[in-house]
Amino acid sequence: MRILLINPPYRAMTIHGMGPQVPLGLLAIAGPMIDAGHDVQLLNAEQPMLGNAEIVQRVRAFRPDVIMTGHSGSTPAHPTVLRMLAAIKAAMRQVVSVYGGVYPSYHARRILESSRQVDVIVRGEGEQVAVQLAAALAAGETLATIAGIAYRSPDGSIVETPPAPVIRDLNACRVAWELIDDWDAHQCWGLGRSAIIQFSRGCPHRCSYCGQRDFWVRWRHRDPGRVAQEIALLHRRHGVRFVTFADENPTTSSKHWQRFLEEMAAQSVPVALTAAMRASDICRDADLLPLYKRAGFCAVLIGIETTEATTIERVGKGSNRDVDREAIRLLRRNGIIAIAAHVAGLEDEGWGSRWRAFRGLLRYDPDLVNVMYATPHDWTRFGAETTHIERVEPDMGRWDFRHQVLATTRLRAWQLFVAIKVSELALHTRPRFLWRMAFHPDAAIRRQLRWCFRNAAKVWLAEITDFRFTGAKRDCVPLGSLAARLRIEKSTTKQATARQEGRLGTGP
Repeated sequence: MRILLINPPYRAMTIHGMGPQVPLGLLAIAGPMIDAGHDVQLLNAEQPMLGNAEIVQRVRAFRPDVIMTGHSGSTPAHPTVLRMLAAIKAAMRQVVSVYGGVYPSYHARRILESSRQVDVIVRGEGEQVAVQLAAALAAGETLATIAGIAYRSPDGSIVETPPAPVIRDLNACRVAWELIDDWDAHQCWGLGRSAIIQFSRGCPHRCSYCGQRDFWVRWRHRDPGRVAQEIALLHRRHGVRFVTFADENPTTSSKHWQRFLEEMAAQSVPVALTAAMRASDICRDADLLPLYKRAGFCAVLIGIETTEATTIERVGKGSNRDVDREAIRLLRRNGIIAIAAHVAGLEDEGWGSRWRAFRGLLRYDPDLVNVMYATPHDWTRFGAETTHIERVEPDMGRWDFRHQVLATTRLRAWQLFVAIKVSELALHTRPRFLWRMAFHPDAAIRRQLRWCFRNAAKVWLAEITDFRFTGAKRDCVPLGSLAARLRIEKSTTKQATARQEGRLGTGP
């Protein structure tokens, strides 16, 4: 089978800070299919932001039997994916279109019912399912025996097969790094070629706003030594100098994580590492943090989310303020940059709540703060708990954690935005941080802090520009709950529906 993997032309706001990243999800399903004998190629439409006409031209040139697509930002990328697939299917009706990712996994039936350009949806992790699907399509066999998919049968009915079993041996699935033909196109700004890698999948915790535990089913990890060898190979063969871990919770097992750190330190390659970690795991590993540093960790994103004790308990974070503060202190003591991930909108925001958040973050004293918005994905507990709250952002393409979705009763959208931007500015220009950035005794850490500051500023400015020209126009346009909006859409006239679909890319 000739299979073309397409990374859709959707760019997240964070590209201004981290640069264009490799499409790890597509590379992960490519490896097993290549090893199964299929002719697989990658079309990365995101990096050059190809238009649909150019994408269609390149698809025609490859003449695939199957196209497979998906994006790590599956919710905001969804409208882009549907428009891209519609253009491809209009030009090449015979090609089979396969769509995967978190969002389509949870909305498979809805997508297949409303979007004829999608033929098959892979639900859940896709490495083994993609191989089985390609084999069945090549042989002209029924798809009904393949677990973990949804598809449209010849009579037009939607078929959802039982969930596929989780992949127990992640080592059996290799990433097809050979499909990246231009590593210079994937750079972390100013730090050289970059890659994304997974040590583990899943998370044992149940934070209300996160659906990763249900998607990955249970926590599993790859062989620590093989992960370290893969990172070293990426550096020696492709010149990669910066690696981001895509894990939800890589430090779940202290034993296996320590072995990875030891193996990574033994590789002795100049690769900077960064990952998101729980504050409690950092405190648990207090004695191991020098090993973190030797292994290459230069920065850690700590999921603090909120400094309000009642909110921490309500969302099921399983942490507390003392642990969060101690984790930041420990990272700094060991020369690792501490970035606090803070989420606005986990409670009904007002001037008082934003002031308390600002004061709390000042006490925590992280090196940088990454402020995001609570996003009510309907497959999460948080999404179910907030169905009664107005949605001020109707465009699913902006449900990317960088735009406000939930209305607040005490602040208008522009007021909340200004409060967040002003607090970010104050936190990143406070004297204590500026002093560390200018006079830290370690020259390498000074350079890293300055790099983080510059790139955080780029994202900050990009978000202000985006709000000025897009977000402000949407201020205070409540549409009710997502369920209510969907009911309204079904009852509107064809003309109104066409206008809505043009804006939403056919919507969820």
